[in-house]
Amino acid sequence: MVKAIVEIDEEANRVINVLKAQYGLKDKSQAINEMAKQYKVLVLESEVRPEYLKKLDKIHKEPIIRIGNAGDFKRKYGLK
Repeated sequence: MVKAIVEIDEEANRVINVLKAQYGLKDKSQAINEMAKQYKVLVLESEVRPEYLKKLDKIHKEPIIRIGNAGDFKRKYGLK
């Protein structure tokens, strides 16, 4: 476990206190750890994987199927 002395402004302090209360955490260290986990998920892991880009490109190359309006769709697929 790493220990650090940090200086934060009042707004950041309020955010940490809200996070601490919201998750029922014991101290600000736990709140900062939770914030880091959420940041990792939302920002660092949100990059698009190359496999997905290839799949998306393949989908874009598929022909478009026109179905018209809702009535045309229902008639085409035998729905009531």
